[in-house]
Amino acid sequence: MSLLPAVEIEPEGPADAAVVLMHGLGADGHDFETLVFELKLPPASAIRWVFPHAPIRPVTLNGGMPMRAWFDIIGLDRRSEEDEAGIRESAASIRDLVAREKERGIPADRIVLAGFSQGGAMALHTALREPERLAGVAGLSTYLPLAGTLEAEAHPANAAVPVFQAHGTGDPIVPVSLGEASRDRLRALGYDVDWRTYPMPHSVCAEEIADLREWLLKACLLY
Repeated sequence: MSLLPAVEIEPEGPADAAVVLMHGLGADGHDFETLVFELKLPPASAIRWVFPHAPIRPVTLNGGMPMRAWFDIIGLDRRSEEDEAGIRESAASIRDLVAREKERGIPADRIVLAGFSQGGAMALHTALREPERLAGVAGLSTYLPLAGTLEAEAHPANAAVPVFQAHGTGDPIVPVSLGEASRDRLRALGYDVDWRTYPMPHSVCAEEIADLREWLLKACLLY
């Protein structure tokens, strides 16, 4: 198994949970390192944080410029063609990271998949198809890719997985309407979506971090 390179932050004691968090387009695994400290989670949560680096690939939306990307982006509206091959390739790489956490002693139901923007799209896509129940999935400023295939491909093991979705109402990159459409699609399929919005652009804010902390503690890690 050839794993994606990743930044890892270990808890003070032995890890008994893990969060695999995917960065956004053009960033890397270092982008959300500070989130670990900003969340101010209790030491008892004993979370290992894994921040993988996406491969470098040309991105059509950015003039074909090579950058770290989980998949190619042709456009950002619901009619745009999607890079299905790239999405599925990255999903396989993320599943390998989940498998590695299980090999290191973390059960699937103590693993959260999360991500921002393009990374959040990958978290949603991968978690809902995962054949073992996960602790939860969080998508920040993002949308559901390959939404039309989810009903047929969703795995029953994660039919009741907690979903946290957050979005900025002034997001000029991934419009909040895309997030809302994804939320509605997930709810129509029966998923428990905790949806939050904030008066911010394509970014993360303190209120969002506080809400994510509450969700992680209540829905995923201390049950």
